[in-house]
Amino acid sequence: MAREAVTRTGLLGGSFNPAHRGHRGITLAAIRALGLDEAWWLVSPGNPLKAGRGDMAPLTARLASARRMARRAPIRATAVEQRLGTRYTIDTIRALKRRYPKRRFIWLMGADNLAEFHRWRDWRSIAREVPIAVVARPGYDDDALAGVAMGWLRRSVRPASQARFWTRWSLPALVLLRFRPDPTSATLLRQSNPNWAEHPWHRSDAAPDEPRPPS
Repeated sequence: MAREAVTRTGLLGGSFNPAHRGHRGITLAAIRALGLDEAWWLVSPGNPLKAGRGDMAPLTARLASARRMARRAPIRATAVEQRLGTRYTIDTIRALKRRYPKRRFIWLMGADNLAEFHRWRDWRSIAREVPIAVVARPGYDDDALAGVAMGWLRRSVRPASQARFWTRWSLPALVLLRFRPDPTSATLLRQSNPNWAEHPWHRSDAAPDEPRPPS
């Protein structure tokens, strides 16, 4: 069967404060499981659910750390939300779908995000806009499966064995993916090196950008 003439793109949003090998590992695993052409890391200008956190590094430093971690992989780190002027995921997804009509997007999230997904603005609309792939995370899976959002999405779960066919699913649709866990934690990295953002690696080559449309 001929492959669709679209670019299959995963979207992983987050603070990336800092980006680390766990982000890279689950993204590469998701690319393989879902048959993606590439994934975009959407480095958030500011997560509304994390407002007021005193340990949030500047966007330029977080973007630089994400770019460094994404090197030599089909992963693109971008601050496209700053360019779009969007703050909430639902607005970002709708804007990206309008701007890149030749791409098909799937939202990637960890089980920790699914556990609080019902707190996201217009979360049901997000599920109606794009499929969602949830990556298991030890310590969070039980809360995620028992959460408010999963109660609404339970009938929309698709088998992991069919994950590569996500572009054919009717929405809402959710697939649960399980990969080898990585214990790396951004919180622990900040605790071990509170001044990580001051490293020269994280102060250069960090102008916010956005992905270019496919040629």
